[in-house]
Amino acid sequence: MRLKGKVALITGGAAGIGKATAQLFAKEGATVVICDVSEELGNALVSTLGPNAQFNKVDVCNRAEVQQWVEGVIAKFGHIDILVNNAGITRDSQFIKMKDGELVKQMSEEAFDLVISVNLKGVFNCSQAVAPFMVKQKSGVILNASSVVGLYGNFGQTNYVATKAAVIGMTKVWSRELGKYGIRVNAIAPGFIMTEMVAKMPEDVLAVMRAKTPLGRLGEPEDIANTYLWLSTDEAAYINGATISVDGGIVLGT
Repeated sequence: MRLKGKVALITGGAAGIGKATAQLFAKEGATVVICDVSEELGNALVSTLGPNAQFNKVDVCNRAEVQQWVEGVIAKFGHIDILVNNAGITRDSQFIKMKDGELVKQMSEEAFDLVISVNLKGVFNCSQAVAPFMVKQKSGVILNASSVVGLYGNFGQTNYVATKAAVIGMTKVWSRELGKYGIRVNAIAPGFIMTEMVAKMPEDVLAVMRAKTPLGRLGEPEDIANTYLWLSTDEAAYINGATISVDGGIVLGT
């Protein structure tokens, strides 16, 4: 019960890493409040997380929705101790694709803007909504989902990599600005994790992922949830502004 008495907000909490984190945090005694765009999955999960757990349908790109969500949590519970910025999407495409010297395809502006909006602006919106309340209580933990590709790049992911690299930068800035108020801000950079989305990939693709990982397996959502849990406790009280890779020692290449 390492999170007993804590209120934890988890974005994109209805599936994958967010779901595993919500389940672990609830098991460790936290009051878990998740948001997601999937009402069906969100309501199904929250019904298993204890009597005080709460689900809200929130688009993290929408500033007003985020603010209303956060203020509602404060009104009900009185404090927010942990924010896990987990919500994220992919819209993969090559930057440009050439054939016989001619441009035949490129990443669309729409795909770029959408990923930036969810993965980067969403983190900004949620953190900025929560931070003033953490400042007033002089404590808090903000955890941001980056990615191993934010450190090393990845083919066909200009938009996604841009957001995950930027999240690392924002984490460093906020750790400096908010540290004096007792707020710790850290990021996690997962490797290839066997979420529901990844599990649907062709087996030959999964085999390549495993081959690039020295531990010889893909990560499980619980591997990331365990790291979020540790960073949320006093066991990590002196860790601030860090980006922790949880990737099995992955070696990325083209």
